Amino acid sequence: MTEKLLRPMRTRPWPERWLIRLLGAALSAASYLLCLPWDLRNRPAAPGTTEETTPVTAVGVILLGLALLLLAAYFGHWDRLGWPLLLVAAPPVTLMHVSFRAHPELDASLWPLAWGFFTLLIAAGVLVAAGVARSLRGEWAREDLTLTNPL
Repeated sequence: MTEKLLRPMRTRPWPERWLIRLLGAALSAASYLLCLPWDLRNRPAAPGTTEETTPVTAVGVILLGLALLLLAAYFGHWDRLGWPLLLVAAPPVTLMHVSFRAHPELDASLWPLAWGFFTLLIAAGVLVAAGVARSLRGEWAREDLTLTNPL
C-alpha cells in the first residue's frame, strides 16, 4: 500500500489519482475542523467585562499548520505544483470563510481583513512547503526527464 502512495501521480491510473486527491482535500478540511473551533468570534472573558478572549488555541493553530504543511509537502513532492494549493489550502480557507459569514453580527467589520490575511498566510505556507518538497525530488521523478536509461 505504501509503495502506491510513494510514487508520482502521473504514473497512476486516473481513478487512483483522483481518489488520492479527494482524500487529501478531505484530510485538509478535517484537520481544520478538528484543530479550530467552528465559531471564531472573540467572547468576553466573564459576563460584564470588556476584555475578550478567543476560542482559538495556540496548540490548535500549530497542529493545523503542521497537518497542512505535511499534506502540502506530500502533494508538492508527488503531484504538479498547482494541486497543493487547491487540495490543501482551499478547504480550510473555504471553511474559514463560511465560519466568518455564519456569524456576521459582531465581527462584521473585521472578518474580511482577517480572512484575507489568513488566506494569504495559508496559501503562501502551502506553496513554500510544496516548492521545497518538489525541489527535493530525485532525478527520476522530474517531469522533464524520461524514465528510460539515456545511454
